Amino acid sequence: MEYRLDQFSALLCRENFSLAEACLLIAQDAYPDLDVAHCLSRIDALAATVKRRLPSDAFAEQKVVVLNRYLFNELGFSGNAHDYYDPRNSYLNQVLERRIGVPITLSILYMEIGQRLGLRLQGVSFPGHFLVKLRVTGGQLVIDPFCGGETQSESDLRARLALVLPQREADTLPLPRFLQAATSRQILARVLRNLKGIYLQSGKAQNTLEVMQRMVMVAPHAAEEVRDRGLAYYKLDCFRAALADLQDYLERRPDAADADEIRDKAAVLRLLCSRLN
Repeated sequence: MEYRLDQFSALLCRENFSLAEACLLIAQDAYPDLDVAHCLSRIDALAATVKRRLPSDAFAEQKVVVLNRYLFNELGFSGNAHDYYDPRNSYLNQVLERRIGVPITLSILYMEIGQRLGLRLQGVSFPGHFLVKLRVTGGQLVIDPFCGGETQSESDLRARLALVLPQREADTLPLPRFLQAATSRQILARVLRNLKGIYLQSGKAQNTLEVMQRMVMVAPHAAEEVRDRGLAYYKLDCFRAALADLQDYLERRPDAADADEIRDKAAVLRLLCSRLN
C-alpha cells in the first residue's frame, strides 16, 4: 500500500499529470494486480482506431462525431443508470472492461481519448452531473458522455440545474459560472468523493480509509478530509493515526460546527492511546 501511495504522490507532483494514470492508480486499491500500463495502452488503441477513421484535415466537430459513433454506438459504452452506485463504475479499469460507468469516469475516458486526437476537451463539474466541454469556432460544445456523447443545449443545462437548485435560480443564474473547467485535482477529488460516499454508505471502513488516504493527497488543504480519514482510522482501531488526524483538524478548524464532537472523540482516543503504551 505504501509503495502505491508513493507512486500516486509522485504522479501528482508532475505539472501536467495523466488523469487516466491517476485514476488507474486509485483503482489499484481495489484491484492490486491491475496493470496500469496495459490499461493505458488500451486507451491508446481506442484513440488510434478513431484516428484511422478521420481525414487528415478533420476539424473538431468531425472528430467528436466519429469518436461518439465509435465509442458509444459501436463499442456500446454507456452510463450505468440501473446500478449507479456500484463502485466498479468509479474505477477506470472497470469502465474499460465493462463499458459502463458514471458521468465522471466516462468523461475521463472520453477526454483521454479526445486528447490523443488533438481535441482540447475539458471536464466540467456541473452540479449533479459531470460533463465535458470543447471550444469550437463560434462558441463551445458541452458534451454528456454518460448519455452517448449528446451535446447539451442551454435548455438541457437549465433542466439539469433545476434538479439541484430552486427553479427560479435554475432559470436565471448565468450558465458560465457552472461551466468552468475543472482542474485535474478537482476531477480526481470528485472521483474519490464518489467512492468515499459509496463505501461509507456500505460500511466498508478499510475501503473508505484507502480512498481517504488518496483524497488527503489530492486535496491536502481540505481539513474536513483529514477529519474523515481520522474517523476511518478510528473505526479500524488505528487509534494513534486517528488521534493525529483529529488533532490536525481541530488545529485547522477550531471553530468548526463539529469541533466539540471531535474534541470529545480526541479525548477518548488519548485515553485509548495511553493504554497502548
